[in-house]
Amino acid sequence: MTPSAQQKRRRASARRQTRRGAGPVRWIFAAVFLFAVIVGWAALARAFAPAGNTQATHFDAIIVLGYPSDGDGNPTPDQLARVSEAVKEYQRGVAPRLILSGAAAHNQYVEAESMARVARAQGVPAEAIFQEPRALDTIQNACYSAQIMQKHGWKSAEVVTSRQHLPRAGIIFSHLPAELALKWRGHAAPALEPGTEDASWAASAVEIAKTARYLLYARWAESCSP
Repeated sequence: MTPSAQQKRRRASARRQTRRGAGPVRWIFAAVFLFAVIVGWAALARAFAPAGNTQATHFDAIIVLGYPSDGDGNPTPDQLARVSEAVKEYQRGVAPRLILSGAAAHNQYVEAESMARVARAQGVPAEAIFQEPRALDTIQNACYSAQIMQKHGWKSAEVVTSRQHLPRAGIIFSHLPAELALKWRGHAAPALEPGTEDASWAASAVEIAKTARYLLYARWAESCSP
């Protein structure tokens, strides 16, 4: 075989190896691009999330979205911040009752029960506290709380949660079924301690991921009915 023929074979072999190697690289770039698109979509959805659908300043109820208790059943700083802010809103006359929503989603302690103890300790009478102890996520927080409101004929609510959580909550409340739709506005509870869930970069990343999950899957997979 002449040297030129050997060179041609080597070049052909190199081209085949290049083509074989290019396939995985293209898939990697495609996956990275798709990931960036999804993250960007979720971030934009959060940036333009509705903060409410009414200019009202007084409501039928204040809905407090749950957050886990600690391993001993005591309120964590983030849970305490949400309830304490809701109690302040109640005391300002924003609404005559609280709906506290959250099941034992992350440990054996029901979030609604823990929040109710805090609300009572801060002076809210028991008859003004309504517990929703079934919700395992924000979609269910919104759905089950709206069901309670429908049952009592209440039409409007202030929704209290942490600042980072509020955009996703707003998206979810804006997509309640027509039969359960409320007049609502969001209200962010300020963090009680610096560096807690409300302010951390990790919380932002988690919320973007959960927003993406809602937009891609959970909105349709988790049905909410009257």
